Amino acid sequence: MKERYIAFLAVAGVLCLLSYTSNDPAGYTVEELRTLYSSGDQSKWPAPHLFDEAKEGFQDIGPLPKMSFPEDNPYSEDKTELGKMLFFDPRLSGSGQISCASCHNPETGWSDGSRVSFGHNRQTGTRNAPALVNIGYAKTLFWDGRSATLEEQVKAPIENPVEMNLHMSMATKNISKIKEYKPFFLKAFGNEDVTEEKIAKAIAAFERSLTSPPSRFDQFVTGKKDALTDSEINGLHLFRTKANCINCHNTPYFSDRKFHNLGLTYYGTPYEDLGRYIVTHKNEDVGKFKTPALREVSENKPYMHNGLFPELANVVMMYNAGMLKEIPRGEQINDHKFPRKSAMIKKLNLTDDEVFDIVAFLKTLSSYQYKVRPPELPKS
Repeated sequence: MKERYIAFLAVAGVLCLLSYTSNDPAGYTVEELRTLYSSGDQSKWPAPHLFDEAKEGFQDIGPLPKMSFPEDNPYSEDKTELGKMLFFDPRLSGSGQISCASCHNPETGWSDGSRVSFGHNRQTGTRNAPALVNIGYAKTLFWDGRSATLEEQVKAPIENPVEMNLHMSMATKNISKIKEYKPFFLKAFGNEDVTEEKIAKAIAAFERSLTSPPSRFDQFVTGKKDALTDSEINGLHLFRTKANCINCHNTPYFSDRKFHNLGLTYYGTPYEDLGRYIVTHKNEDVGKFKTPALREVSENKPYMHNGLFPELANVVMMYNAGMLKEIPRGEQINDHKFPRKSAMIKKLNLTDDEVFDIVAFLKTLSSYQYKVRPPELPKS
């Protein structure tokens, strides 16, 4: 009986040890990973698994730096307050019913929770509305990167006939008629004149103010050793190694700010979206879309440029399967525009537990649901 009990303890000890070992080939235990990742020293972290394609410009994940503002549109509290009003003001739309906040609602993670958004006369677009939290860290805007700055981006949805459907000059005229706006323009810009440029700069300034406070991930990698669970730590390690997520979702912004083809182009079908090609007209850009940032990602469902996946687990499972196969057929065989999926997208052979751990880690990137009370708008 005593021998059986000792044998039982030995087996239990082995099982216990296995339960605290990550699935990394190097054989780190979770406690070892906890010590390394929470050390506050990235040089002690296990090396990430990187494809050659990802190495140029690579920067590891970590806490966000302070937001920077462009020289021609520096931060001011008055400008940000004005931008907030304009962001929520439906009088920038042709119907007088749609504002920027209609598709970028603070109550739904600064997106709208829809697969694709409704716009003017209940028309629908073809792409999912990106979340705006931390958007000031982006280098290009829209899924295809067609705008280089937030100031430039502001004009596009206002003038788009499917979205707000009003020429910027008319939107500016609408705002200039509202006398109660004059003092706010005076405080923000030094005079009461309402111009297209001032409207764009004010809204852009407000959008840059939407930044995440430190998340549990940030607390953990800066020294709070107990901020993450074992599952979340294993997910972090998988994110940087076996799951290959780090190849696109790197930098403290959790996006490489590059464009990649994931195999979701639906080329030659009614659902076709050529992505970055629409901007560059380069065949190699067919089906490429900008890498979305992952901070606050659990608040920003559904996912992908077309809102295809309702839950984070769906996304991870599709990556695990290697995404869709796009195979040329018939005339497509000689079609130079036929999309080519990124070579970084491969089957991952993740277990169900590993998928769960990665999802658990991704949820640590959310600080809280970033809500803002809508401002009282000038009336006349």
